[in-house]
Amino acid sequence: MKGFFSSQLDQWPLARENYNGLERVMLKDVPMPGGSLVRVQFNPARMRSSAARVDKKSISERPCFLCKSNLPPQQEYIVFYNRYLILVNPFPIFKRHLTIALESHEDQLIAGRFADMMRLAEALEDYTLFYNGPRCGASAPDHFHFQAGARGFMPVEMEVNYLDRKRIAGDGTANISYIGNYHRHTIVMEGTGTDRLEQWFTRIYNILHQMQGKEDEPMLNMLAGYNGRYYTVVVFPRARHRPAQFFEEGKCQILMSPASVDFGGLWITPRPEDFEKIDAAVVADIFGQVSLGEDEWTELLDRLISGE
Repeated sequence: MKGFFSSQLDQWPLARENYNGLERVMLKDVPMPGGSLVRVQFNPARMRSSAARVDKKSISERPCFLCKSNLPPQQEYIVFYNRYLILVNPFPIFKRHLTIALESHEDQLIAGRFADMMRLAEALEDYTLFYNGPRCGASAPDHFHFQAGARGFMPVEMEVNYLDRKRIAGDGTANISYIGNYHRHTIVMEGTGTDRLEQWFTRIYNILHQMQGKEDEPMLNMLAGYNGRYYTVVVFPRARHRPAQFFEEGKCQILMSPASVDFGGLWITPRPEDFEKIDAAVVADIFGQVSLGEDEWTELLDRLISGE
């Protein structure tokens, strides 16, 4: 994969410029009550994603930038599992940032594709995979895709190992828990095999779908990784796509569209004024708006624990 990256940066000036630009991004750490951390990145190149129009009309009026026929001439790909194209993301958050797009043009819906995510996590062991739901930060909700970022850069990747976790259930091959006092509701699944993990994910998915109703998919984001011994999957149930601050005007506006990476503790801001505004109170407020509500969270946990 390193050779693939090097080749793409050599051949593709846009990608090379944006990856070089990561050396100049500003970072600041925001400690949160309870011992967690949010790392804020000022990254102007991400404006395209943060402010993307994802309504049906806007989507229908633009060519799909993940379809093979619409890729820039410089963009190459690696075929994975005879159905996915592994692509270098030209608008990176990480020093190594991939988009893994389904070869066929199908909607961004995770049902039936959990096993594919685990296969990718195992094949890309130096990366963390992530999935943004169609109403939870995906800038291409019309074309199914995962993304992957260089492992170890999101705070949640370390925090799952030492923050207070409450057991939900477990049977030796798979364990499921949630993180307490984390400012956003977070479920962690760990296991040595993928079948039981998929069963647990399907239960979470179905309960959320029953609770949320009408849409094709419940609101959620996911992270997944494999360390050579076991898989870790983190699920963030959602209530809203964008917080109220996104729609404000003037000084009250913060252009944030939280997605998997932001829920993972790496907040991406494309404007310097937003970078300056973000502190612990803002983080808690925005997470509180876009995470699953307290009543729904309690219902989800009760149903998981009871085996309903």
